[in-house]
Amino acid sequence: MTSPPEESGAGWRATARAWADREVRPRAVAIDRDDRIPPELIRSLAASQFTAMGLPREHGGVSVSSADLCAVLEELAAASAAVAVTLAVHLSVCAAPVARWGTSDQQARWLPSLARGERIGAFGLTEPGAGSDTAALRTRYDRSTEGFVLQGSKTFISNAATAGLLVIFATRDPALGSKGISAFLVPGGTPGFSVSQRFDKLGLRGSETVELRLDGVRLPTNALLGAEGAGLQVALGALEGGRVGIASCALGVARAAFETMREAVRADPIDWKRTLLARAWVELAAARTLVDDAARQRDAGVPFAIPASAAKLVASRAAVSIASAGVDVAGPEGTLAGQPAGRLLRDARVFPIVEGTTEIQELILARRLLEADGPRTA
Repeated sequence: MTSPPEESGAGWRATARAWADREVRPRAVAIDRDDRIPPELIRSLAASQFTAMGLPREHGGVSVSSADLCAVLEELAAASAAVAVTLAVHLSVCAAPVARWGTSDQQARWLPSLARGERIGAFGLTEPGAGSDTAALRTRYDRSTEGFVLQGSKTFISNAATAGLLVIFATRDPALGSKGISAFLVPGGTPGFSVSQRFDKLGLRGSETVELRLDGVRLPTNALLGAEGAGLQVALGALEGGRVGIASCALGVARAAFETMREAVRADPIDWKRTLLARAWVELAAARTLVDDAARQRDAGVPFAIPASAAKLVASRAAVSIASAGVDVAGPEGTLAGQPAGRLLRDARVFPIVEGTTEIQELILARRLLEADGPRTA
Protein backbone atom coordinates (compact mmCIF):
# COMPACT_ATOMS: atom_id res chain seq x y z
CA MET A 1 0.00 0.00 0.00
CA THR A 2 1.37 3.38 -0.94
CA SER A 3 1.70 6.25 1.51
CA PRO A 4 -1.08 8.83 1.37
CA PRO A 5 -0.28 12.30 0.05
CA GLU A 6 -0.03 15.28 2.31
CA GLU A 7 -3.45 15.95 3.76
CA SER A 8 -4.36 18.86 1.53
CA GLY A 9 -6.65 19.18 -1.44
CA ALA A 10 -3.70 19.96 -3.71
CA GLY A 11 -1.81 16.83 -2.63
CA TRP A 12 -4.75 14.53 -3.08
CA ARG A 13 -5.72 16.15 -6.38
CA ALA A 14 -2.22 15.71 -7.79
CA THR A 15 -2.08 12.10 -6.63
CA ALA A 16 -5.49 11.32 -8.12
CA ARG A 17 -4.66 13.00 -11.43
CA ALA A 18 -1.38 11.10 -11.75
CA TRP A 19 -3.08 7.81 -10.87
CA ALA A 20 -5.93 8.46 -13.32
CA ASP A 21 -3.49 9.35 -16.11
CA ARG A 22 -1.51 6.17 -15.48
CA GLU A 23 -4.23 3.65 -14.62
CA VAL A 24 -7.58 4.87 -15.91
CA ARG A 25 -7.23 6.92 -19.09
CA PRO A 26 -5.61 4.08 -21.07
CA ARG A 27 -8.56 1.85 -20.08
CA ALA A 28 -11.42 4.35 -20.35
CA VAL A 29 -12.61 3.33 -23.81
CA ALA A 30 -12.48 -0.38 -22.92
CA ILE A 31 -14.35 0.21 -19.62
CA ASP A 32 -17.13 1.94 -21.54
CA ARG A 33 -17.19 -0.57 -24.40
CA ASP A 34 -17.06 -3.70 -22.24
CA ASP A 35 -19.20 -2.27 -19.40
CA ARG A 36 -16.65 -3.57 -16.92
CA ILE A 37 -14.01 -2.17 -14.60
CA PRO A 38 -11.09 -4.63 -14.44
CA PRO A 39 -10.57 -6.08 -10.94
CA GLU A 40 -6.92 -5.08 -11.04
CA LEU A 41 -7.99 -1.46 -11.39
CA ILE A 42 -10.07 -1.72 -8.21
CA ARG A 43 -7.05 -3.25 -6.47
CA SER A 44 -4.90 -0.36 -7.63
CA LEU A 45 -7.57 2.10 -6.44
CA ALA A 46 -7.38 0.50 -3.00
CA ALA A 47 -3.57 0.36 -2.97
CA SER A 48 -3.54 4.12 -3.49
CA GLN A 49 -5.75 4.42 -0.38
CA PHE A 50 -8.63 6.06 -2.22
CA THR A 51 -11.00 3.46 -0.75
CA ALA A 52 -9.94 4.53 2.75
CA MET A 53 -10.61 8.26 2.34
CA GLY A 54 -12.58 9.85 5.15
CA LEU A 55 -12.83 6.68 7.26
CA PRO A 56 -11.61 6.53 10.88
CA ARG A 57 -7.88 6.06 11.31
CA GLU A 58 -8.38 3.42 13.98
CA HIS A 59 -10.06 1.22 11.38
CA GLY A 60 -7.54 1.75 8.59
CA GLY A 61 -8.98 4.95 7.20
CA VAL A 62 -7.22 8.10 6.07
CA SER A 63 -8.34 11.43 7.51
CA VAL A 64 -9.20 13.82 4.70
CA SER A 65 -11.49 16.78 4.21
CA SER A 66 -14.57 16.78 2.02
CA ALA A 67 -12.62 19.10 -0.27
CA ASP A 68 -9.95 16.40 -0.66
CA LEU A 69 -12.54 13.76 -1.52
CA CYS A 70 -14.26 16.08 -3.99
CA ALA A 71 -10.91 16.74 -5.68
CA VAL A 72 -10.21 13.02 -6.03
CA LEU A 73 -13.65 12.21 -7.42
CA GLU A 74 -13.42 15.06 -9.91
CA GLU A 75 -10.03 13.87 -11.18
CA LEU A 76 -11.18 10.26 -11.50
CA ALA A 77 -14.41 11.26 -13.24
CA ALA A 78 -12.48 13.37 -15.75
CA ALA A 79 -10.82 10.11 -16.80
CA SER A 80 -13.72 7.67 -16.27
CA ALA A 81 -17.03 8.54 -14.65
CA ALA A 82 -17.65 4.85 -13.98
CA VAL A 83 -14.57 4.52 -11.80
CA ALA A 84 -15.38 7.71 -9.91
CA VAL A 85 -18.99 6.75 -9.24
CA THR A 86 -17.94 3.29 -8.04
CA LEU A 87 -15.68 4.91 -5.47
CA ALA A 88 -18.25 7.58 -4.53
CA VAL A 89 -20.92 4.96 -3.79
CA HIS A 90 -18.48 2.81 -1.82
CA LEU A 91 -17.44 5.69 0.42
CA SER A 92 -20.42 8.02 0.65
CA VAL A 93 -23.40 5.72 1.05
CA CYS A 94 -21.91 2.54 2.48
CA ALA A 95 -18.67 3.06 4.41
CA ALA A 96 -19.62 6.53 5.71
CA PRO A 97 -22.96 5.36 7.18
CA VAL A 98 -21.17 2.49 8.94
CA ALA A 99 -18.68 5.00 10.37
CA ARG A 100 -21.47 7.38 11.43
CA TRP A 101 -24.23 5.09 12.67
CA GLY A 102 -22.49 1.78 13.26
CA THR A 103 -21.79 0.37 16.70
CA SER A 104 -18.18 -0.04 17.76
CA ASP A 105 -18.42 -3.75 16.94
CA GLN A 106 -19.90 -3.05 13.49
CA GLN A 107 -17.18 -0.52 12.76
CA ALA A 108 -14.43 -2.90 13.86
CA ARG A 109 -15.90 -5.71 11.77
CA TRP A 110 -16.60 -3.88 8.51
CA LEU A 111 -14.57 -0.70 8.19
CA PRO A 112 -11.06 -2.20 7.91
CA SER A 113 -11.97 -4.37 4.90
CA LEU A 114 -13.90 -1.48 3.32
CA ALA A 115 -10.91 0.82 3.82
CA ARG A 116 -8.56 -1.73 2.24
CA GLY A 117 -10.93 -2.17 -0.70
CA GLU A 118 -11.26 -5.88 0.04
CA ARG A 119 -14.97 -5.23 0.19
CA ILE A 120 -16.65 -2.68 -2.06
CA GLY A 121 -19.77 -1.11 -0.60
CA ALA A 122 -23.26 -0.62 -2.02
CA PHE A 123 -26.50 1.08 -0.98
CA GLY A 124 -29.88 -0.57 -1.52
CA LEU A 125 -32.74 1.89 -1.27
CA THR A 126 -34.50 2.24 -4.65
CA GLU A 127 -37.25 -0.23 -5.52
CA PRO A 128 -39.60 -0.78 -8.44
CA GLY A 129 -42.30 1.79 -7.68
CA ALA A 130 -40.32 3.44 -4.87
CA GLY A 131 -37.59 5.66 -6.23
CA SER A 132 -37.81 9.27 -5.10
CA ASP A 133 -40.56 8.43 -2.57
CA THR A 134 -38.41 6.69 0.02
CA ALA A 135 -41.28 6.11 2.42
CA ALA A 136 -43.10 4.01 -0.20
CA LEU A 137 -40.63 1.12 -0.21
CA ARG A 138 -42.09 -2.38 0.09
CA THR A 139 -39.13 -4.58 1.00
CA ARG A 140 -40.21 -6.11 4.32
CA TYR A 141 -38.38 -7.29 7.37
CA ASP A 142 -39.69 -9.49 10.12
CA ARG A 143 -38.14 -10.44 13.40
CA SER A 144 -36.96 -14.00 13.93
CA THR A 145 -35.50 -15.83 16.89
CA GLU A 146 -32.01 -15.14 15.49
CA GLY A 147 -32.59 -11.58 14.32
CA PHE A 148 -34.31 -10.43 11.12
CA VAL A 149 -35.60 -11.82 7.82
CA LEU A 150 -35.71 -9.63 4.69
CA GLN A 151 -38.03 -10.17 1.73
CA GLY A 152 -38.34 -7.99 -1.36
CA SER A 153 -36.41 -6.45 -4.23
CA LYS A 154 -34.23 -3.45 -5.07
CA THR A 155 -33.47 -1.91 -8.43
CA PHE A 156 -30.87 0.38 -10.01
CA ILE A 157 -28.38 -0.46 -7.25
CA SER A 158 -24.78 0.51 -7.99
CA ASN A 159 -21.83 -1.77 -7.11
CA ALA A 160 -24.21 -4.47 -5.89
CA ALA A 161 -23.22 -7.39 -8.12
CA THR A 162 -19.76 -7.66 -6.59
CA ALA A 163 -20.28 -5.72 -3.34
CA GLY A 164 -18.87 -7.19 -0.16
CA LEU A 165 -21.26 -5.18 2.00
CA LEU A 166 -24.58 -3.48 1.29
CA VAL A 167 -26.67 -1.08 3.35
CA ILE A 168 -30.20 -2.32 2.66
CA PHE A 169 -33.42 -0.59 3.72
CA ALA A 170 -36.64 -2.42 4.61
CA THR A 171 -39.88 -1.67 6.39
CA ARG A 172 -41.53 -3.51 9.24
CA ASP A 173 -44.94 -2.48 7.89
CA PRO A 174 -45.59 -0.32 4.79
CA ALA A 175 -48.57 1.22 6.60
CA LEU A 176 -46.14 2.85 9.05
CA GLY A 177 -44.59 4.94 6.28
CA SER A 178 -41.19 6.41 7.10
CA LYS A 179 -41.48 5.36 10.77
CA GLY A 180 -41.33 1.68 9.84
CA ILE A 181 -38.05 1.80 7.89
CA SER A 182 -34.81 0.34 9.24
CA ALA A 183 -31.32 -0.04 7.77
CA PHE A 184 -29.45 -3.35 7.68
CA LEU A 185 -25.88 -4.41 6.91
CA VAL A 186 -26.04 -7.29 4.43
CA PRO A 187 -22.82 -9.05 3.40
CA GLY A 188 -22.61 -9.95 -0.27
CA GLY A 189 -23.30 -13.62 -0.85
CA THR A 190 -25.70 -13.99 2.07
CA PRO A 191 -28.11 -16.88 1.36
CA GLY A 192 -31.29 -15.55 -0.24
CA PHE A 193 -29.49 -12.53 -1.68
CA SER A 194 -29.17 -12.60 -5.47
CA VAL A 195 -28.75 -10.40 -8.55
CA SER A 196 -31.75 -10.88 -10.84
CA GLN A 197 -30.40 -8.75 -13.68
CA ARG A 198 -27.63 -6.36 -14.58
CA PHE A 199 -28.73 -3.30 -16.56
CA ASP A 200 -27.15 -2.36 -19.88
CA LYS A 201 -27.01 1.41 -19.42
CA LEU A 202 -26.68 4.44 -21.67
CA GLY A 203 -23.87 5.96 -19.61
CA LEU A 204 -21.62 5.24 -16.64
CA ARG A 205 -20.89 1.93 -18.31
CA GLY A 206 -18.52 -0.08 -16.18
CA SER A 207 -20.25 1.05 -13.01
CA GLU A 208 -22.39 -2.02 -12.40
CA THR A 209 -26.08 -1.30 -11.84
CA VAL A 210 -28.34 -4.21 -10.96
CA GLU A 211 -31.67 -5.45 -9.68
CA LEU A 212 -31.56 -7.43 -6.45
CA ARG A 213 -33.76 -10.11 -4.94
CA LEU A 214 -34.00 -10.66 -1.20
CA ASP A 215 -35.70 -14.01 -0.68
CA GLY A 216 -35.80 -14.78 3.02
CA VAL A 217 -32.41 -13.20 3.78
CA ARG A 218 -31.68 -14.05 7.40
CA LEU A 219 -29.60 -11.59 9.40
CA PRO A 220 -28.41 -11.57 13.01
CA THR A 221 -29.56 -8.88 15.44
CA ASN A 222 -26.23 -7.06 15.04
CA ALA A 223 -26.99 -6.44 11.35
CA LEU A 224 -29.28 -3.53 12.27
CA LEU A 225 -27.58 -0.22 11.41
CA GLY A 226 -28.75 2.55 13.72
CA ALA A 227 -31.92 2.30 15.73
CA GLU A 228 -34.88 0.27 14.56
CA GLY A 229 -37.28 2.61 12.77
CA ALA A 230 -34.53 5.17 12.10
CA GLY A 231 -33.73 3.92 8.60
CA LEU A 232 -35.02 7.00 6.84
CA GLN A 233 -32.64 9.15 8.89
CA VAL A 234 -29.76 6.91 7.84
CA ALA A 235 -30.82 7.01 4.19
CA LEU A 236 -31.29 10.77 4.00
CA GLY A 237 -28.07 11.45 5.88
CA ALA A 238 -26.12 9.19 3.56
CA LEU A 239 -27.69 10.72 0.45
CA GLU A 240 -26.92 14.24 1.64
CA GLY A 241 -23.23 13.43 1.73
CA GLY A 242 -23.50 11.32 -1.40
CA ARG A 243 -24.83 14.29 -3.38
CA VAL A 244 -21.64 16.22 -2.76
CA GLY A 245 -19.65 13.28 -4.11
CA ILE A 246 -21.89 12.80 -7.14
CA ALA A 247 -21.72 16.54 -7.84
CA SER A 248 -17.93 16.21 -7.88
CA CYS A 249 -18.18 13.34 -10.36
CA ALA A 250 -20.46 15.43 -12.58
CA LEU A 251 -17.99 18.30 -12.30
CA GLY A 252 -15.21 16.00 -13.49
CA VAL A 253 -17.22 14.98 -16.55
CA ALA A 254 -18.08 18.64 -17.24
CA ARG A 255 -14.42 19.59 -17.01
CA ALA A 256 -13.34 16.77 -19.31
CA ALA A 257 -16.00 17.80 -21.84
CA PHE A 258 -14.83 21.42 -21.63
CA GLU A 259 -11.19 20.45 -22.14
CA THR A 260 -12.09 18.24 -25.10
CA MET A 261 -14.16 21.07 -26.58
CA ARG A 262 -11.37 23.58 -26.11
CA GLU A 263 -8.92 21.46 -28.09
CA ALA A 264 -11.47 21.14 -30.89
CA VAL A 265 -12.08 24.90 -30.95
CA ARG A 266 -8.36 25.60 -31.08
CA ALA A 267 -8.19 23.45 -34.19
CA ASP A 268 -11.25 25.15 -35.75
CA PRO A 269 -11.84 28.54 -34.05
CA ILE A 270 -14.97 29.70 -35.85
CA ASP A 271 -17.24 32.12 -34.02
CA TRP A 272 -20.12 29.85 -33.05
CA LYS A 273 -17.72 27.29 -31.59
CA ARG A 274 -15.91 29.94 -29.60
CA THR A 275 -19.25 31.16 -28.26
CA LEU A 276 -20.12 27.64 -27.06
CA LEU A 277 -16.72 27.39 -25.39
CA ALA A 278 -17.27 30.65 -23.52
CA ARG A 279 -20.70 29.54 -22.31
CA ALA A 280 -19.25 26.21 -21.20
CA TRP A 281 -16.56 27.93 -19.15
CA VAL A 282 -19.16 29.99 -17.28
CA GLU A 283 -21.25 26.88 -16.53
CA LEU A 284 -18.16 25.02 -15.36
CA ALA A 285 -17.08 27.88 -13.10
CA ALA A 286 -20.56 28.13 -11.53
CA ALA A 287 -20.66 24.40 -10.87
CA ARG A 288 -17.21 24.40 -9.31
CA THR A 289 -18.16 27.29 -7.00
CA LEU A 290 -21.18 25.39 -5.70
CA VAL A 291 -19.31 22.10 -5.26
CA ASP A 292 -16.53 23.88 -3.38
CA ASP A 293 -19.08 25.65 -1.19
CA ALA A 294 -20.83 22.38 -0.32
CA ALA A 295 -17.51 20.78 0.62
CA ARG A 296 -16.52 23.76 2.78
CA GLN A 297 -19.80 23.78 4.66
CA ARG A 298 -19.64 20.05 5.24
CA ASP A 299 -16.08 20.39 6.54
CA ALA A 300 -17.20 23.22 8.82
CA GLY A 301 -19.73 20.90 10.44
CA VAL A 302 -22.71 23.11 9.63
CA PRO A 303 -25.92 21.96 7.89
CA PHE A 304 -25.18 21.47 4.21
CA ALA A 305 -28.42 20.16 2.69
CA ILE A 306 -28.94 23.30 0.60
CA PRO A 307 -25.39 23.52 -0.81
CA ALA A 308 -25.36 19.75 -1.44
CA SER A 309 -28.58 19.86 -3.45
CA ALA A 310 -27.53 23.05 -5.24
CA ALA A 311 -24.16 21.58 -6.15
CA LYS A 312 -25.69 18.35 -7.42
CA LEU A 313 -28.33 20.23 -9.40
CA VAL A 314 -25.99 22.71 -11.09
CA ALA A 315 -23.06 20.33 -11.67
CA SER A 316 -25.38 17.77 -13.28
CA ARG A 317 -26.89 20.39 -15.57
CA ALA A 318 -23.45 21.74 -16.45
CA ALA A 319 -22.19 18.26 -17.34
CA VAL A 320 -25.10 17.66 -19.71
CA SER A 321 -24.94 21.13 -21.27
CA ILE A 322 -21.18 21.19 -21.79
CA ALA A 323 -21.00 17.61 -23.04
CA SER A 324 -23.85 18.26 -25.47
CA ALA A 325 -22.11 21.37 -26.80
CA GLY A 326 -18.94 19.31 -27.05
CA VAL A 327 -20.61 16.91 -29.46
CA ASP A 328 -21.79 19.88 -31.53
CA VAL A 329 -18.26 21.24 -31.69
CA ALA A 330 -16.75 17.84 -32.50
CA GLY A 331 -19.19 17.33 -35.37
CA PRO A 332 -19.61 13.93 -37.02
CA GLU A 333 -16.42 12.61 -35.45
CA GLY A 334 -17.90 13.17 -32.00
CA THR A 335 -20.66 10.66 -32.71
CA LEU A 336 -18.27 7.79 -33.47
CA ALA A 337 -17.81 4.91 -31.04
CA GLY A 338 -14.70 5.30 -28.93
CA GLN A 339 -14.56 9.09 -29.25
CA PRO A 340 -14.59 11.01 -25.95
CA ALA A 341 -17.31 13.52 -26.88
CA GLY A 342 -20.04 10.91 -27.22
CA ARG A 343 -18.98 8.95 -24.13
CA LEU A 344 -18.89 12.11 -22.02
CA LEU A 345 -22.39 13.05 -23.16
CA ARG A 346 -23.76 9.59 -22.33
CA ASP A 347 -22.09 9.69 -18.92
CA ALA A 348 -23.28 13.23 -18.23
CA ARG A 349 -26.88 12.38 -19.00
CA VAL A 350 -27.08 10.00 -16.04
CA PHE A 351 -26.15 12.56 -13.38
CA PRO A 352 -29.47 14.47 -13.31
CA ILE A 353 -31.12 11.16 -12.30
CA VAL A 354 -28.85 9.45 -9.76
CA GLU A 355 -28.67 10.36 -6.04
CA GLY A 356 -31.97 12.25 -6.31
CA THR A 357 -33.34 13.60 -9.56
CA THR A 358 -33.17 17.22 -10.63
CA GLU A 359 -36.80 17.66 -9.62
CA ILE A 360 -36.13 16.24 -6.16
CA GLN A 361 -33.20 18.64 -5.67
CA GLU A 362 -35.46 21.54 -6.64
CA LEU A 363 -38.13 20.40 -4.18
CA ILE A 364 -35.55 20.05 -1.40
CA LEU A 365 -34.26 23.53 -2.09
CA ALA A 366 -37.72 25.08 -2.28
CA ARG A 367 -38.88 23.42 0.94
CA ARG A 368 -35.78 24.53 2.81
CA LEU A 369 -35.89 28.06 1.43
CA LEU A 370 -39.52 28.46 2.55
CA GLU A 371 -38.81 27.42 6.13
CA ALA A 372 -38.94 30.20 8.68
CA ASP A 373 -35.20 29.97 9.37
CA GLY A 374 -34.20 29.28 5.77
CA PRO A 375 -31.52 31.41 4.13
CA ARG A 376 -32.68 34.66 2.60
CA THR A 377 -29.94 34.79 -0.05
CA ALA A 378 -27.38 32.46 -1.53
